[in-house]
Amino acid sequence: MRTLIRTARMTGLLYLGLAVTGALGFLVIRPRLFAADDPGATLVNLVEHESLARAGVAVELLIVVTKALVVVWFYRLFRTADPLAASGIVAFGLVNAVAILISAATLATAVQFAIDPIGDAAATVQLLYLLSGNLWSVGTLFFGLWLIPMGRCVLRSGWMPRTLGRLLIGGGVAYLLSAFIKYLIPDLPLVADALAVPATVGEFWMIGYLLVRGVRRHAAHEAPPTTAAS
Repeated sequence: MRTLIRTARMTGLLYLGLAVTGALGFLVIRPRLFAADDPGATLVNLVEHESLARAGVAVELLIVVTKALVVVWFYRLFRTADPLAASGIVAFGLVNAVAILISAATLATAVQFAIDPIGDAAATVQLLYLLSGNLWSVGTLFFGLWLIPMGRCVLRSGWMPRTLGRLLIGGGVAYLLSAFIKYLIPDLPLVADALAVPATVGEFWMIGYLLVRGVRRHAAHEAPPTTAAS
Protein backbone atom coordinates (compact mmCIF):
# COMPACT_ATOMS: atom_id res chain seq x y z
CA MET A 1 0.00 0.00 0.00
CA ARG A 2 2.75 2.45 0.94
CA THR A 3 4.52 1.79 -2.35
CA LEU A 4 1.33 2.51 -4.29
CA ILE A 5 0.74 5.74 -2.41
CA ARG A 6 4.35 6.85 -2.95
CA THR A 7 4.00 6.10 -6.66
CA ALA A 8 0.75 8.09 -6.80
CA ARG A 9 2.27 11.09 -5.05
CA MET A 10 5.37 11.05 -7.22
CA THR A 11 3.07 10.94 -10.26
CA GLY A 12 1.16 13.92 -8.87
CA LEU A 13 4.38 15.84 -8.25
CA LEU A 14 5.57 15.27 -11.82
CA TYR A 15 2.12 16.18 -13.16
CA LEU A 16 2.25 19.41 -11.15
CA GLY A 17 5.69 20.10 -12.65
CA LEU A 18 4.23 19.60 -16.12
CA ALA A 19 1.37 22.02 -15.37
CA VAL A 20 3.71 24.69 -13.98
CA THR A 21 6.25 24.52 -16.81
CA GLY A 22 3.48 24.42 -19.42
CA ALA A 23 1.78 27.52 -18.02
CA LEU A 24 5.11 29.33 -17.60
CA GLY A 25 6.27 28.61 -21.14
CA PHE A 26 3.08 29.03 -23.17
CA LEU A 27 1.04 31.49 -21.09
CA VAL A 28 3.73 33.69 -19.50
CA ILE A 29 6.93 33.79 -21.57
CA ARG A 30 5.56 33.38 -25.10
CA PRO A 31 3.11 36.36 -24.95
CA ARG A 32 5.95 38.63 -23.81
CA LEU A 33 7.99 37.80 -26.92
CA PHE A 34 5.56 36.99 -29.74
CA ALA A 35 3.56 39.80 -31.38
CA ALA A 36 1.05 37.98 -33.57
CA ASP A 37 0.43 40.86 -35.98
CA ASP A 38 3.86 42.49 -35.98
CA PRO A 39 6.92 40.47 -37.13
CA GLY A 40 9.17 43.45 -36.50
CA ALA A 41 8.04 43.67 -32.88
CA THR A 42 8.67 39.96 -32.38
CA LEU A 43 12.20 40.34 -33.71
CA VAL A 44 12.87 43.35 -31.47
CA ASN A 45 11.52 41.47 -28.46
CA LEU A 46 13.86 38.54 -29.10
CA VAL A 47 16.88 40.81 -29.50
CA GLU A 48 16.11 42.99 -26.47
CA HIS A 49 15.05 40.08 -24.27
CA GLU A 50 17.46 37.40 -25.44
CA SER A 51 17.79 35.88 -21.97
CA LEU A 52 14.01 35.53 -21.66
CA ALA A 53 13.82 34.00 -25.14
CA ARG A 54 16.48 31.44 -24.25
CA ALA A 55 14.69 30.76 -20.97
CA GLY A 56 11.56 30.08 -23.01
CA VAL A 57 13.41 27.38 -24.94
CA ALA A 58 14.72 25.87 -21.69
CA VAL A 59 11.22 25.85 -20.21
CA GLU A 60 9.84 24.02 -23.24
CA LEU A 61 12.58 21.43 -22.81
CA LEU A 62 11.51 21.08 -19.18
CA ILE A 63 7.95 20.51 -20.38
CA VAL A 64 9.23 17.64 -22.52
CA VAL A 65 11.20 16.18 -19.61
CA THR A 66 8.32 16.37 -17.14
CA LYS A 67 5.88 14.97 -19.70
CA ALA A 68 8.15 12.03 -20.48
CA LEU A 69 8.64 11.28 -16.78
CA VAL A 70 4.99 11.64 -15.80
CA VAL A 71 3.80 9.20 -18.47
CA VAL A 72 6.24 6.61 -17.13
CA TRP A 73 4.99 7.12 -13.58
CA PHE A 74 1.36 6.96 -14.71
CA TYR A 75 2.18 3.61 -16.28
CA ARG A 76 3.77 2.42 -13.03
CA LEU A 77 0.67 3.55 -11.13
CA PHE A 78 -2.01 2.02 -13.37
CA ARG A 79 -0.33 -0.92 -15.11
CA THR A 80 -2.03 -3.48 -12.85
CA ALA A 81 -5.43 -1.82 -13.19
CA ASP A 82 -5.60 -1.69 -16.99
CA PRO A 83 -2.35 -2.42 -18.88
CA LEU A 84 -3.78 -1.36 -22.26
CA ALA A 85 -5.09 1.98 -21.02
CA ALA A 86 -1.87 2.60 -19.06
CA SER A 87 0.09 1.98 -22.27
CA GLY A 88 -2.23 4.43 -24.04
CA ILE A 89 -1.30 7.13 -21.52
CA VAL A 90 2.36 6.53 -22.36
CA ALA A 91 1.89 6.43 -26.15
CA PHE A 92 -0.31 9.52 -26.48
CA GLY A 93 1.69 11.44 -23.88
CA LEU A 94 4.99 10.82 -25.64
CA VAL A 95 3.59 11.94 -29.02
CA ASN A 96 2.51 15.17 -27.35
CA ALA A 97 6.01 15.50 -25.85
CA VAL A 98 7.59 15.08 -29.30
CA ALA A 99 5.39 17.89 -30.69
CA ILE A 100 6.60 20.20 -27.89
CA LEU A 101 10.19 19.08 -28.48
CA ILE A 102 9.91 20.19 -32.11
CA SER A 103 8.36 23.44 -30.90
CA ALA A 104 11.39 23.99 -28.64
CA ALA A 105 13.69 23.45 -31.62
CA THR A 106 11.81 26.04 -33.68
CA LEU A 107 12.01 28.58 -30.83
CA ALA A 108 15.74 27.95 -30.49
CA THR A 109 16.13 28.53 -34.24
CA ALA A 110 14.11 31.75 -33.94
CA VAL A 111 16.51 33.05 -31.28
CA GLN A 112 19.48 32.22 -33.49
CA PHE A 113 17.96 34.08 -36.45
CA ALA A 114 17.18 37.08 -34.26
CA ILE A 115 20.72 37.34 -32.86
CA ASP A 116 22.53 36.45 -36.09
CA PRO A 117 20.05 37.43 -38.84
CA ILE A 118 20.09 35.96 -42.33
CA GLY A 119 17.87 37.49 -45.01
CA ASP A 120 14.49 38.75 -43.77
CA ALA A 121 15.00 37.87 -40.11
CA ALA A 122 11.69 39.37 -38.96
CA ALA A 123 9.66 37.24 -41.38
CA THR A 124 11.65 34.11 -40.55
CA VAL A 125 11.33 34.58 -36.81
CA GLN A 126 7.59 35.22 -37.13
CA LEU A 127 7.17 32.08 -39.23
CA LEU A 128 9.05 29.99 -36.66
CA TYR A 129 6.89 31.29 -33.82
CA LEU A 130 3.75 30.58 -35.82
CA LEU A 131 5.02 27.06 -36.45
CA SER A 132 5.71 26.62 -32.74
CA GLY A 133 2.21 27.80 -31.87
CA ASN A 134 0.65 25.40 -34.36
CA LEU A 135 2.70 22.53 -32.97
CA TRP A 136 1.15 23.30 -29.60
CA SER A 137 -2.32 23.48 -31.14
CA VAL A 138 -1.94 20.22 -33.04
CA GLY A 139 -0.32 18.66 -29.98
CA THR A 140 -3.54 19.25 -28.01
CA LEU A 141 -5.00 16.43 -30.07
CA PHE A 142 -2.77 13.96 -28.25
CA PHE A 143 -3.11 15.88 -25.01
CA GLY A 144 -6.81 15.13 -25.22
CA LEU A 145 -6.16 11.54 -26.22
CA TRP A 146 -3.98 10.81 -23.18
CA LEU A 147 -6.74 11.98 -20.80
CA ILE A 148 -9.17 9.34 -22.10
CA PRO A 149 -7.13 6.25 -21.07
CA MET A 150 -6.20 8.09 -17.87
CA GLY A 151 -9.89 8.40 -17.03
CA ARG A 152 -10.43 4.74 -17.89
CA CYS A 153 -7.64 3.77 -15.50
CA VAL A 154 -9.30 5.78 -12.74
CA LEU A 155 -12.59 3.97 -13.36
CA ARG A 156 -11.01 0.52 -13.64
CA SER A 157 -8.79 0.82 -10.58
CA GLY A 158 -11.37 2.19 -8.15
CA TRP A 159 -8.54 4.07 -6.42
CA MET A 160 -10.02 7.51 -7.07
CA PRO A 161 -13.52 9.03 -7.38
CA ARG A 162 -15.43 7.70 -10.39
CA THR A 163 -16.58 11.24 -11.13
CA LEU A 164 -12.95 12.17 -11.68
CA GLY A 165 -12.56 9.35 -14.20
CA ARG A 166 -15.66 10.42 -16.12
CA LEU A 167 -14.52 14.06 -16.08
CA LEU A 168 -11.10 13.11 -17.50
CA ILE A 169 -12.70 11.10 -20.30
CA GLY A 170 -15.20 13.87 -21.08
CA GLY A 171 -12.46 16.51 -20.89
CA GLY A 172 -10.29 14.46 -23.24
CA VAL A 173 -13.09 14.25 -25.80
CA ALA A 174 -13.74 17.99 -25.46
CA TYR A 175 -10.03 18.69 -25.98
CA LEU A 176 -10.13 16.66 -29.19
CA LEU A 177 -13.05 18.72 -30.42
CA SER A 178 -11.28 21.98 -29.53
CA ALA A 179 -8.25 20.97 -31.62
CA PHE A 180 -10.48 20.66 -34.70
CA ILE A 181 -12.59 23.75 -33.96
CA LYS A 182 -9.49 25.95 -33.81
CA TYR A 183 -8.87 25.23 -37.49
CA LEU A 184 -12.36 24.54 -38.85
CA ILE A 185 -14.05 27.50 -37.15
CA PRO A 186 -11.24 29.97 -36.36
CA ASP A 187 -13.72 32.81 -35.78
CA LEU A 188 -15.00 31.11 -32.61
CA PRO A 189 -11.91 30.94 -30.36
CA LEU A 190 -14.04 31.20 -27.22
CA VAL A 191 -15.74 27.91 -28.09
CA ALA A 192 -12.40 26.13 -28.36
CA ASP A 193 -11.26 27.71 -25.08
CA ALA A 194 -14.48 26.70 -23.33
CA LEU A 195 -14.04 23.10 -24.44
CA ALA A 196 -10.69 23.01 -22.66
CA VAL A 197 -12.23 23.88 -19.29
CA PRO A 198 -13.45 20.37 -18.30
CA ALA A 199 -10.02 18.90 -19.05
CA THR A 200 -8.30 21.60 -17.00
CA VAL A 201 -10.62 21.00 -14.04
CA GLY A 202 -10.06 17.25 -14.31
CA GLU A 203 -6.29 17.62 -14.50
CA PHE A 204 -5.99 19.83 -11.43
CA TRP A 205 -8.37 17.57 -9.52
CA MET A 206 -6.16 14.63 -10.51
CA ILE A 207 -2.99 16.47 -9.44
CA GLY A 208 -4.52 17.46 -6.11
CA TYR A 209 -5.85 13.97 -5.41
CA LEU A 210 -2.54 12.30 -6.22
CA LEU A 211 -0.58 14.72 -4.04
CA VAL A 212 -2.96 14.82 -1.06
CA ARG A 213 -4.44 11.32 -0.89
CA GLY A 214 -2.49 9.30 -3.43
CA VAL A 215 -5.14 6.59 -3.72
CA ARG A 216 -8.13 5.59 -1.61
CA ARG A 217 -6.71 3.78 1.36
CA HIS A 218 -9.33 1.03 1.41
CA ALA A 219 -8.90 0.49 -2.35
CA ALA A 220 -5.12 0.21 -2.04
CA HIS A 221 -5.60 -3.06 -0.13
CA GLU A 222 -7.71 -4.51 -2.93
CA ALA A 223 -6.55 -5.91 -6.27
CA PRO A 224 -7.80 -3.85 -9.21
CA PRO A 225 -10.44 -5.51 -11.41
CA THR A 226 -8.13 -6.86 -14.11
CA THR A 227 -5.70 -8.30 -11.62
CA ALA A 228 -8.45 -9.95 -9.63
CA ALA A 229 -9.95 -11.39 -12.80
CA SER A 230 -6.64 -12.90 -13.84
